[in-house]
Amino acid sequence: MCRFVIYKGTSPVQLSHLLTRPCHSIINQAFDSRLRLDHRRPMNGDGFGVGWYDSVYDEELGSQPCIFTSVTPAWNNVNLTRLAEKIKSPLVLLGLLFSNSLLPFISRLFGGTFLCVLSGHVRATTAGSLSLDNCHPFVHGKLMFMHNGGIAEFGMIKRRLQKDLPDCAFDMVQGNTDSEWAFALFLSKLPDCNARSFTSSTLRKAMEQTIASLNGYAEEFNITEPSLMNFCVTDGESVVVTRYISSKEDEAASLWFSSGTEFSEYAQGGHYKMSKSDKRENIIMIASEPLTFERADWMEIKTNHMVVITPKMNLLQIPIKDKYFVPLSHPAARARATEFAQEKGLLNPRQELLAKAASASTKEKEKAAATTSGQQPQPQPQSQPQSSSSRRPPQSQTH
Repeated sequence: MCRFVIYKGTSPVQLSHLLTRPCHSIINQAFDSRLRLDHRRPMNGDGFGVGWYDSVYDEELGSQPCIFTSVTPAWNNVNLTRLAEKIKSPLVLLGLLFSNSLLPFISRLFGGTFLCVLSGHVRATTAGSLSLDNCHPFVHGKLMFMHNGGIAEFGMIKRRLQKDLPDCAFDMVQGNTDSEWAFALFLSKLPDCNARSFTSSTLRKAMEQTIASLNGYAEEFNITEPSLMNFCVTDGESVVVTRYISSKEDEAASLWFSSGTEFSEYAQGGHYKMSKSDKRENIIMIASEPLTFERADWMEIKTNHMVVITPKMNLLQIPIKDKYFVPLSHPAARARATEFAQEKGLLNPRQELLAKAASASTKEKEKAAATTSGQQPQPQPQSQPQSSSSRRPPQSQTH
């Protein structure tokens, strides 16, 4: 399993503001993941990876991202801390990877940056070998790819998947994880995986086709266990992220987004928040688990939806309409079971209860304050399906 964070901004960010300084940074999530409930293996210490692009294009250096990976625990790597204080980029992807030999999935995390792209990954092995080849991010040309989740019964479909790959995609695989083979499959869906540039639409369509092919293989081999497919790909200019599970009844791995004009520390001890001073979206962050404890900063991405960040900082949330898609208006969309994702360590079963408890506590405080002041407590409005946060939600797009 893994945790990842994608940061895209109009100005470069110092990696330490995402990786080390926040009190719930990606490194702290390596040993204190609040939205993961896997008591058998609480540590995410099987390695990490960081990837980034230069903020300014250099013809001699090229447009390919740079990556730094290690199989040592992220919180115990001095070089990572040093690099985080010196690297700046406008787009950042950070992540954690954890696993357990008793669990059927390999987790991974990776990231990348271009113009404003950085990425970090902390992994924990489940079924694959612990090696640098298996550490995210996975890179081909200027593309970087990561995966949170697991492809069900991947050993059964692996040879079938490989048959569909052109040589350029097959030859890029260096490790033995389902995530890297999923990346190879994604590359095979692009018109030209070695192109110098990609449109957001091209990346989105290739991602949709990748998920469709993986579902097709599962049907071909009569695999009924759901696959968790939170994928992310970036070319340093556009970002495409999915929150997806091949099931109508089960919940996907957690995924959240936050947007605003500034992400900064507002109190000592690494307490950060997202500020919004105008309508501009100078910063967009997508994370498996929020980097801050400011609940109003974050909105949950809908299950079986894709989020696209364009080069102009437009944020689109697009439904993935296939046999597993359930319209938000359908009661089943609000009744997805969480046990499967909990079992994989990708969802906290107490999350909904905690949210309800926090809401009830707030109402009680308001009622007590009104009683003390001699005022009648105001009736509470009916709960709405959308967040009450003033933060603007992403534009919806159907297809």
